[in-house]
Amino acid sequence: MLPSSRTQLGLFFILLCPANIIGLWWAVGSPLVMDPNSICRKTKRLAGKQAELCQLEPEIVQEVAKGTKLGVRECQYQFRFRRWNCTSHSKYFGKILQQDIRETAFVYAITAAGVSHAITQACSMGELLQCGCELTRSRAPPSPTAGSGTEGTAWEWGGCGDDVQFGYEKSQQFMDAKSKKGKNDIRALIDLHNNEAGRLAVRSYMRTECKCHGLSGSCTLRTCWRKMPHFREVGDRLLERFNGAFKVMGGNDGKTLIPVGDNIKPPDKQDLIYSADSPDFCSANRKTGSLGTRGRICNSTAMDTSGCDLLCCGRGHRDETVVLEENCLCRFHWCCVVQCRKCSVRQELSLCV
Repeated sequence: MLPSSRTQLGLFFILLCPANIIGLWWAVGSPLVMDPNSICRKTKRLAGKQAELCQLEPEIVQEVAKGTKLGVRECQYQFRFRRWNCTSHSKYFGKILQQDIRETAFVYAITAAGVSHAITQACSMGELLQCGCELTRSRAPPSPTAGSGTEGTAWEWGGCGDDVQFGYEKSQQFMDAKSKKGKNDIRALIDLHNNEAGRLAVRSYMRTECKCHGLSGSCTLRTCWRKMPHFREVGDRLLERFNGAFKVMGGNDGKTLIPVGDNIKPPDKQDLIYSADSPDFCSANRKTGSLGTRGRICNSTAMDTSGCDLLCCGRGHRDETVVLEENCLCRFHWCCVVQCRKCSVRQELSLCV
């Protein structure tokens, strides 16, 4: 369902406003995001590097939009059992972005990671003229897998390795533009740090894939290439960083960040950082961007964040029986149709009160 004309106008303004390029996040699912012409129509409102991309490489901007959508889906997956479930409701999500909390840190990181991942993947798929497969570099040979019997086997770099450096640079160019524009405040420093943490969650965990060549299944030669981690791995890794995020404050020089607390090591480039404590997200509150947890599905037997005790904030839960329809008794008919019946299934749900 398309948003109303007023909503479209609001989203259009967000996309064009340099104050917060992560505003792209709000419009996921709208055709505005997937159309680089809409994003770039008034490039004067965008920061310099963003305007340059719009003018010279609009196809890159389209991959930025795809990467944003990728980040949204992953954020909603990772937070599906938490009090804040990464809602994309614009009125509430905007309040989240205005705060320097842990949730905002994750949003910035996963969005920058998604953009880097999408652009790199487009290069490997041959969808962009500016890039392609990773150029062969003078790197050390890939290490053989333990027990694989490939020790001493001849090898060569080949295949289509992912040019992650190109995706990294384009993500940096677009996502960091507004924060680099003459700002040294703590918010800009935190945003830049979390953007970088997201990109490094992709670039720093490239894996090597190889294919054996030889007669009768022998491995006389290995062709190897480098591939990005699956984006689910990126999301898992950033969630770990979210759980161990560092609280920081600005240094007196306005250019450094200092961890809050005694004997705490400084965060490294892959850590997520924030400066303000998160609300508890138990009750609906537009000022903090909390939708509350009333009506959320919970697990009455779990002891983790999906459990009713934690998710319902101690208010309790009620059990409800719902009837769902799903495909059943599916048969394959030659050739080539799968026909299914519809079966009614009763399901017991626990809902927060």
